[in-house]
Amino acid sequence: MLVILMDNQILPPDQVCQSCLLADQTGQPRWRRGKLGCGQAVKPVTEQQSEQFECVMGFRVAQIAE
Repeated sequence: MLVILMDNQILPPDQVCQSCLLADQTGQPRWRRGKLGCGQAVKPVTEQQSEQFECVMGFRVAQIAE
C-alpha cells in the first residue's frame, strides 16, 4: 500500500494525488515495478525504514505493508 508522508500525518494517495497532473488515470501515483515514476528514490535513514520516494510535487511517498 502506498501512503503520503507529511510532517505528522500519513495520508492515502487519493487525497493528495487526485488533482496532480502527473497522477495516473485513477488519481494514483505512477507506481511501476516497485518504483515511483513521478519522483526520485530517497535514501533511507535506517535499514528498518520502508523505501521512500519524493514526488516532483515535494511529497514523500512510501510503500508500507498492509
